[in-house]
Amino acid sequence: MQYKSVKSISGLLSDKKRFNYFGKGNEFAFIFFKNIALTILTLGIYYPWAKVEILKYHYKSTELDNHSFDFQGTGKEVFKGFIKVYVLFVFIYAFLFYSFFKENELLSSISLGVFLLFTLLIIPFAIHGAIKYRATKSSWKNIRFSYLGNKMELFWKSIIGSLLTIFTLGLYGSWYSVDIRQYVVSHLRFGNLSFDFKGKGETLFWMNLKFFFLFFLTLGIYSFWYFKEVWSFYAENTEITQNGQKVNFKFNAQTGDVFELAIINFLLIVFTLGIATPWVTLRTFHFMFRFIEIEEGLHTNQIQKVNYEEFTDTTGEGFLSFLDLDLL
Repeated sequence: MQYKSVKSISGLLSDKKRFNYFGKGNEFAFIFFKNIALTILTLGIYYPWAKVEILKYHYKSTELDNHSFDFQGTGKEVFKGFIKVYVLFVFIYAFLFYSFFKENELLSSISLGVFLLFTLLIIPFAIHGAIKYRATKSSWKNIRFSYLGNKMELFWKSIIGSLLTIFTLGLYGSWYSVDIRQYVVSHLRFGNLSFDFKGKGETLFWMNLKFFFLFFLTLGIYSFWYFKEVWSFYAENTEITQNGQKVNFKFNAQTGDVFELAIINFLLIVFTLGIATPWVTLRTFHFMFRFIEIEEGLHTNQIQKVNYEEFTDTTGEGFLSFLDLDLL
């Protein structure tokens, strides 16, 4: 009898973990449209506050073991990084428009080259800074995430991967994408948990190549199989390590589930002329969290706090906000 009791408790502590997302369409729609209005009225200045408010909403609407996630970043912090990037891009765009206005082909080529080179060089620093800031401001049960990557390591990985992708006419893109994801994920921490990504570039390459040919042969219908396959690839190759034990994520959706999500989202957007966008966003969040689970072996009651240095530089977050890009 005692043996059964111990076994039962052990199973309870290490059963499969599921996320619960309970965001509501009407609530999110109010935030979404209010943010659009304020961003337009302030000529874009309100955007950092809008982005932070949306992040906070999604975090607090996501639960694991009946505890919500929390995002402690502020619009003021993100604005400081945003304004640095904004001023920098004003000068670059001014130079770009001036060169085209002068109708000088050499000057136009130089200015365009400077713009493209600057963007290429700054993106890895922006990703590093944004992930580091986003991680240190994210928590669950007062346990914080952290990102321990080195910005110069990520910079050289990104530059080499970008150049190889360009010189191979895009063929190396799958390896580049996987390499960056592996680096970022392997340097993420959550308390005493560590993460890793075990996906292979060649696996993603064959998925993309198959999609390229089958998309046209099936008049786009193969897209549903492709997205299901890619989401499974990213989820099921992500690994959590706790006390030396490795646990994987699992993506349980079927192709029919992806079909239903995509078709209904498409119809909602088309027939409401985009007004249903916030509801479509929440439908997608509900979908992803409904089908993602953490396989048996993770003991959430044994996750311990680790005090990592807080990161407050929001330049990277500001750059991605300026380009309206999001994290991996």
